[in-house]
Amino acid sequence: MAVNETQTLNFDCETGNYHTFCPISCVAWLYQKIEDSFFLVIGTKTCGYFLQNAMGVMIFAEPRYAMAELEESDISAQLNDYEELKRLCLQIKRDRNPSVIVWIGTCTTEIIKMDLEGLAPKLEEELGIPIVVARANGLDYAFTQGEDTVLASMALRCPQGSDMKQTEKYEHNPIQKLLNFGKQKEEVAEIEYIDHPPLILFGSLPDPVVTQLTLELKKQGVRVSGWLPAKRFTELPIVEEGYYVAGVNPFLSRTATTLMRRRKCKLISAPFPIGPDGTRAWVEKICSVFGIVPQKMDDRETQVWESLEDYVQLIRGKSVFFMGDNLLEVSLARFLIHCGMTVHEIGIPYMDKRYQGAELAFLERTCKEMDVPLPRIVEKPDNYNQLQRIKELNPDLVITGMAHANPLEARGITTKWSVEFTFSQIHGFTNARDILELVTRPLRRNNSLKSLGWEHLVKEESEKSKVNV
Repeated sequence: MAVNETQTLNFDCETGNYHTFCPISCVAWLYQKIEDSFFLVIGTKTCGYFLQNAMGVMIFAEPRYAMAELEESDISAQLNDYEELKRLCLQIKRDRNPSVIVWIGTCTTEIIKMDLEGLAPKLEEELGIPIVVARANGLDYAFTQGEDTVLASMALRCPQGSDMKQTEKYEHNPIQKLLNFGKQKEEVAEIEYIDHPPLILFGSLPDPVVTQLTLELKKQGVRVSGWLPAKRFTELPIVEEGYYVAGVNPFLSRTATTLMRRRKCKLISAPFPIGPDGTRAWVEKICSVFGIVPQKMDDRETQVWESLEDYVQLIRGKSVFFMGDNLLEVSLARFLIHCGMTVHEIGIPYMDKRYQGAELAFLERTCKEMDVPLPRIVEKPDNYNQLQRIKELNPDLVITGMAHANPLEARGITTKWSVEFTFSQIHGFTNARDILELVTRPLRRNNSLKSLGWEHLVKEESEKSKVNV
């Protein structure tokens, strides 16, 4: 089907609430990323049960997070919040001695108007340890936006380097020390970087992915001055007015706004480095801002696509429907369209068209290049309406939150948990295969059942369980 060249993306907004994980789950990956941190979640027993179930029970190691449970008397404002938080933070300092304590506010603290921002500075001065306050309540934020609120708060704690010597600035940059590990001074001196303003990348990624993306830019002569967050709170990057910043995840709009407005940085608006197409566009956009002509990007992307062909042939010509959960939907949809899939709908809990502007333009361009219809984008989708559309469209795959996976499977619809993309390494050239491994797993499972002759049994069970939606 030929695509109308004048066709544009269609945006809708429904009245559904956020059908996503609670944003306090960001603790699961942030406490592991920031190695000298301690996260204190302030909420009710329900929050504690969620954390325990979402992150599992640590048997061999004590995790660096805890739950400050609010009782009825706390909610009624009959106790002194300051003294109780002071007691907990003193215990954390004595037992763990972290470089920073992060207070995670929940729905309850929001409802009772608990003044965490007012309590933190006084307690920080008394204890002599930094206390960062982040609002990660499910009333205002979707699943992955919990990380956004934490990084936005940490952006305000990034040091100023105006009084540092150049050698001190270099020593403060753990990225350069990592890249130069084991090299002689002569080898380090031979590295040629283009002279450009400092660049800070923001977004929590596993260390191997941080190294990969840093090296991709290094190949083009771009020096990364630091990452937010760093492995240690004491190694937060120097951020000053005029620095350039670029994000690696589409759910970090609040962090981007904080860096621009509060720290006077310049945001590089680029597609996100998810998939070989997105990674190439991300690198090229950063290079273009600094006046650098990228080298050998055609060959790099082509080589990756060739290595993915065994997976791509499994999904080429198939259709996918995103119900909306982790705000990675637009980037994943753009990548899957490049793989030859048709995307019926992109459900997303929250859409910042300014921060995701480059990604949306790239999605539109990819649809035209692949000659497929532009998907409908639905912000804050109503799940009941989505189920009606899924029943009508009958997509080959639905990427959804865990709450809806089993009901959809019972209706004979193949699903994939969206949360798995959040906890997997999906950024950069080398991890594109991992994305397709996740996407094709349920399709390969169905093919295996067919080869075993169980297709009729699966169909009979789905017909028995199927009900009118």
